[in-house]
Amino acid sequence: MESGERSNKGQDEHRLAKVRVRVRFFAAPREALGQEELTWEVPAGTTVEELLGLLTGRYPILRTYTRFLTVAVNRAYVGMQTVLHDGDEVACLPPVGGG
Repeated sequence: MESGERSNKGQDEHRLAKVRVRVRFFAAPREALGQEELTWEVPAGTTVEELLGLLTGRYPILRTYTRFLTVAVNRAYVGMQTVLHDGDEVACLPPVGGG
């Protein structure tokens, strides 16, 4: 087998690999969804933005909230291009108001 073939096989295996993440919702998104937490399997290399796209595809009610959400992964605020890893906890946090 040539080295190029091995390289492609590794890339294919990476694309087929899955990671499991726990997604938590708070306040209005939680109420709209009717549950506080979901466990999702997503392809390895999935970003926060891609996860939100998958979630809104499955649960269209969440579209109302996604542009206002702040996301934390493992209790740290992250950007939408953050890559998710197996076992990550993704918290979808709505805007906080106060006075």
